[in-house]
Amino acid sequence: MIPWVHLASAAVPDGAGDLRLKRRGAEFSIMSGTIELMNSRLSGSEEALATLVAQRLAGRKAPSVLIGGLGMGFTMRAALAALGSDARITVAELVPEVVDWARGPMAELSAGCLDDPRVTVAIADVAALIRPAPGGGRAPQWDAILLDVDNGPEGLTRRVNDRLYDHAGLAAARGALTPGGVLAVWSQGPDRAFSKRLRDAGFAVEEVMVRAHRGRKGARHVVWLATR
Repeated sequence: MIPWVHLASAAVPDGAGDLRLKRRGAEFSIMSGTIELMNSRLSGSEEALATLVAQRLAGRKAPSVLIGGLGMGFTMRAALAALGSDARITVAELVPEVVDWARGPMAELSAGCLDDPRVTVAIADVAALIRPAPGGGRAPQWDAILLDVDNGPEGLTRRVNDRLYDHAGLAAARGALTPGGVLAVWSQGPDRAFSKRLRDAGFAVEEVMVRAHRGRKGARHVVWLATR
């Protein structure tokens, strides 16, 4: 068996542990402690996060899309493939080393997408691009917000990520969306309480089960599609 090789580590802000990038042959893994957050063999549900949104944005001119979390770039790549040449995609990544990994050891996965003129990378907490600045309002600016942060509505690497998914966070996301805009949330599994919070926030909610693999077998993950 080919052994795993540790390639790099990166600290998560606010002292919330670290991320470790590992490689085994052509396979990559990003770990947080003993928990595997991402694996390059399991891209199906991350891609579905983007393609499901693109279907619901069909016909929109120059859609503006915010992706929370670069990860291994699968959602970004799928969004670029599914959206038109006039789309504008902002990827918010909290850990700058993750962007370095995408340009370095995992460059084969990102396939140059970070250099696509439609893409802007912001080294920032995605919450800062959703919530209005203190003391001032912000006009709706996103046609879609895609969140693939931690393992879904219940944060693993940073408990502060829970604020994206609580009542105030969902209200902020709804306020940041244009009319008919879509908030899409990836999760490792179902969460009835979160579905209820989405509806309480005024969204029309779809809960879609998607395969972790691109094929028809294997684990299923959840994508919530919440339309303003």
